[in-house]
Amino acid sequence: MSIKVTFLGTGTSQGVPIIACNCSVCTSTDFRDKRLRSSILIETTKTRICIDSGPDFRQQLLREKTKKLDAVVFTHEHKDHIAGLDEVKSFNYFNKMKMPVYATERVQEALKREFHYIFSDEKYPGIPEIDLFDIDKDDFIIGDMLLKPINVIHYKLPVKGFRINNFAYVTDANFIPEPEKEKLQNLEVLVLNALRREPHVSHFSFSEAIAMIQELKPKKAYFTHISHQLGKHEDCTKELPENIELACDGLQLIV
Repeated sequence: MSIKVTFLGTGTSQGVPIIACNCSVCTSTDFRDKRLRSSILIETTKTRICIDSGPDFRQQLLREKTKKLDAVVFTHEHKDHIAGLDEVKSFNYFNKMKMPVYATERVQEALKREFHYIFSDEKYPGIPEIDLFDIDKDDFIIGDMLLKPINVIHYKLPVKGFRINNFAYVTDANFIPEPEKEKLQNLEVLVLNALRREPHVSHFSFSEAIAMIQELKPKKAYFTHISHQLGKHEDCTKELPENIELACDGLQLIV
């Protein structure tokens, strides 16, 4: 079974361009240098899920003309990955369904803080309707997709990556424990965060991400969660090994 992957966004928490910045990346006219907050859409012929719903979620789904969504899966609780959850109310109305949301206990606690009105005993008309499902270390199934959690570290914060078939998505990480690297072997495609040139306390840098790809040896790799500090898409591409590319918003893969 093949899957279709669409990069809804490939930017860091501020996106690219950044408000008030006049650097060469933020003023670039190259469409590949316009990056919304990181999220992906994964589809089979029967099932469609999003991994993360950041502040640009509405804009991203409108761009992709998404008419149906079967679930939202969260990697972690940072605002640039959860802020768009309210937008699922459109699917409540048009698809006549509560939105299944898959998250760890820690992320669920954050959702209940940030979107307290969704979980209130007194429901206000028009609020999103969701069903929460616990995830942790065990594989889980959504429709005809089997998702294997990958446990990575974002400074001190536990974050989930996910493997589906021979595709894996790891964002917001700067450390992958050895047992988790075993889950990332024999991949057709690995998506990994590469924030900027300089070392960062919670993200892989450009050189660190390249080194990790070379260690894990996927057939193909794409970088995401990219800041304006990394440089222009065109310039970075010239420095990358043949099997690694920078992802860009709207890029689609069949894996």
